[in-house]
Amino acid sequence: MNATSAASAKPDPRPWLAHYPPAVPPQLDEAQLGTLADLIGTACATYPERPAFESFGKSVSFAEIGRAAQAFAAWLQSRGFRKGDRIALMMPNILAYPATIFGALLGGFTVVNVNPLYTARELTHQINDSGARALVVIENFAHVVEEAKPNLKLDAIVIATAGDLMGFKGTIVNLVARHIKKVVKPFSLPGAFALKTVLAGSATMTPVTVTLDDVAFLQYTGGTTGVAKGATLTHRNVASNVEQSNLWLGWALEPPLGQRDYQHVMVTALPLYHIFALTCCCMFMLRIGAKGLLIANPRDIAGFVKTLKSSRFTLMSGVNTLYNALANHPEIKDVDFSELRFSVAGGMATQAAVARRWKDVTGKPIVEGYGLSETSPVASINRPDIAEFSGTIGYPLPSTDFAIRDAEGSDVAAGEPGEICIRGPQVMAGYWNRPDETAKVMTPDGFFRSGDVGLMLPGGEFRIVDRMKDMVLVSGFNVYPNEVEDVLAAHPGVLEAAVIGLPDEHSGEAVTAFVVKKDESLTADALRAHCKESLTGYKVPKQIVFRDSLPKTNVGKVLRRALREEVAGQG
Repeated sequence: MNATSAASAKPDPRPWLAHYPPAVPPQLDEAQLGTLADLIGTACATYPERPAFESFGKSVSFAEIGRAAQAFAAWLQSRGFRKGDRIALMMPNILAYPATIFGALLGGFTVVNVNPLYTARELTHQINDSGARALVVIENFAHVVEEAKPNLKLDAIVIATAGDLMGFKGTIVNLVARHIKKVVKPFSLPGAFALKTVLAGSATMTPVTVTLDDVAFLQYTGGTTGVAKGATLTHRNVASNVEQSNLWLGWALEPPLGQRDYQHVMVTALPLYHIFALTCCCMFMLRIGAKGLLIANPRDIAGFVKTLKSSRFTLMSGVNTLYNALANHPEIKDVDFSELRFSVAGGMATQAAVARRWKDVTGKPIVEGYGLSETSPVASINRPDIAEFSGTIGYPLPSTDFAIRDAEGSDVAAGEPGEICIRGPQVMAGYWNRPDETAKVMTPDGFFRSGDVGLMLPGGEFRIVDRMKDMVLVSGFNVYPNEVEDVLAAHPGVLEAAVIGLPDEHSGEAVTAFVVKKDESLTADALRAHCKESLTGYKVPKQIVFRDSLPKTNVGKVLRRALREEVAGQG
């Protein structure tokens, strides 16, 4: 065999490229990349009169959000904050959030996104670990800041409200929040500033030179494997992911023939402090001049459906539990999905039964993607033109390499499961002030170790098997909870299900299922019989526990860890 034929016999290291849509290049042109500050400035200048965001029925234009952002940056500068200082934001999806995110980025500051549902302990850790000098918090959760304040080293606290940037309508929104729904608890934070006053200031923003290697976000992981760590995401990381997403999806977002002013509207139910929504529903929407339809409380499914019934939208993003809850709501049939281009899912495994229900409702399949906080987040995604839900996480984005490796770091054979490792411009610079933790997840050849078990299919698509830490070991056999949960969810009497492994004296661990019923007549025996039709014996849940609800993260991801801790506490 000559050298040429030997080379041709080697497997293609990136077989997924052969399945890219024709309009998608294999590589991102990084020479054309701008910072997120450039992205914000360009969007506000290009689409000044277009609505940029809508909240509680009130829209603000790109020009208005741009002015608010500059006002916030100017105020920070006037208070002595300098480029690189960390600014923490603790809000749900309200208009104040994009205004302050954009202002911080324009000023060269680093945004620290904080879950507003955090306890004082969790808030204290994140503020102190990041070294944040300022915190913007919605008044609904200011009482938590008051509790944590003795342990914080903040130079400024700013109080936002749900009605900020909404004019007179904002007064009504705040009145309802404070006195009718009573979701604002009393608090005392002497010296704090009202965001409304901050944005009305007369200071002028001093232009700042922002580079691609400046830190844009400290995006804290959920702490599922210990203390939460801050993924250091540079402007290059997130801007690369925005442009990668645009290359992959942009061709499918062309306006209808003859409608040059057509505007896409993204239903933004996932919180903007979560990396999925931050990049996909906020930054990417800036890139295409779309409007973000902000849903402040997606857990209120009835209210969410009511908003959908009265709104025009073209794009949706969500997680499995959110799509499941919407698809099962009796009034979802009254929502107009005629302009929906596609629905993107990520954050957790999408179950086939949920995907089927969603397509029955909307007429469009769920387009599943995959990523992590450490990858800004999108690493792979299905083609937007799929006709049916694929059950895979699709193909790596342009300029992104995947490797499937064993515990020793060696590549496994195609089709064999192993740890998904990712390399690309969207991979974080490292964990904030944690070189030891960074070293654990970065390989010598530049791959990030995801902690997820996956495999590559013959066509170059990838499939998630499960999280490595969630795998259940039954008498030496691996059981992946995702597989069992998918089978459980397919039963018509099941609304939600979660699977964990619990200690068992005979098999080491036993598969245990926690189930929320849709049909009250469902029994454990009937559900176990259903599982036996699709699962080999050792995968069938040994114990089935019926519950009224399952513990979830702020974005609706089921917390298996919480279930394990709950059972351990009962023991």
